Amino acid sequence: MIEKWLGPVFRWVEFIGPNPFLQAVVIILAFLVLGKLVDWVTRAALDRVLIRWDSGGRLGGIGHRTVFRTIALLGLLSAAEVLPMTPLLTRLTTASVMSLLVLVWISATIRAGYLAVETTSRRPAPPAWARPATLPLLHNLLRIVMALVGAYLILLAWDVNVTGLVASAGIVGLALSFAAQDTLGNLFAGVAILIDQPYRIDDYIVLDSGERGRVTHIGLRSTRLLTRDDEEISIPNGIMGRAKIVNESGGPHVKYRLRVPIGVAYGSDIDQVMACLLKISAEHPNVCRDPEPRIRLRTFGQSSIDFELLVWIAEPALRGLVLHEMNCEIYRSFAREGITIPFPQRDVYIRDWRKS
Repeated sequence: MIEKWLGPVFRWVEFIGPNPFLQAVVIILAFLVLGKLVDWVTRAALDRVLIRWDSGGRLGGIGHRTVFRTIALLGLLSAAEVLPMTPLLTRLTTASVMSLLVLVWISATIRAGYLAVETTSRRPAPPAWARPATLPLLHNLLRIVMALVGAYLILLAWDVNVTGLVASAGIVGLALSFAAQDTLGNLFAGVAILIDQPYRIDDYIVLDSGERGRVTHIGLRSTRLLTRDDEEISIPNGIMGRAKIVNESGGPHVKYRLRVPIGVAYGSDIDQVMACLLKISAEHPNVCRDPEPRIRLRTFGQSSIDFELLVWIAEPALRGLVLHEMNCEIYRSFAREGITIPFPQRDVYIRDWRKS
């Protein structure tokens, strides 16, 4: 195969003379000159094509350097064919040069992939797979895939029968997949979480199983939550992927709406009650001014008129503290204003059976 596409080269060097070493030197120099010319043309073409996408010229640099190195290695391969070597040495030289070619292109592909993903992630609205949180995962995945492809091509260059190796690797992989089924499930779920991003670092989430807290770490195997009790919970991503998650920090705003139920006695002045609640909300330092607090009369209960005070706070983690402070201030304010907070009452009539 090598002799077929190098035939014109061999016919050209015959005019130099019968000295094979001189022919090899001339071939190497010719390929280096050709490589420089192609390198210059490739650099100009890539810079013009990638000017909008590759502002730093790094991707174009990888491309034209790879082309030059490829032509230089082909020159070595051509020079080796004209040298008087034994068949074994010729085969070893050819396999070595082909292995170097594979390494050059594998390295260039990895670096170009890194740059392509990083450039895509810096866009104003990057796709889900190219967000900053997924870059390490994509880099590692690209490195692993290209390493496997490179190893396969190098084995082919050395005439190694890879059929048995592939079959053995398949059997081993199948056995490992059964042995590490839960681990692999967590890994795949971690990849899905990193790409889909149902929650991020510092988000306050609530699971359907009752756990709640701030997200402190998102890994490939597990997610960690810091609870209000300063306890860190490590939850496997397989569970997170199947759970119903309420992200209280999600949506267009980080603000969290807090509901404060209040009951007042029948006969109370409802306008006075609403004015008192609005004043308490306006004076609280952790209650947001936008959106404004709201009051709703929800229902007429058995013992009370039931209101609900709706306020927005800066972040979900303040919910417990704000609710405590609001309830304390409502109780004190109602006491000052003479507004009664009722409690359930029952009238019990006792019948004297002796008089009947």
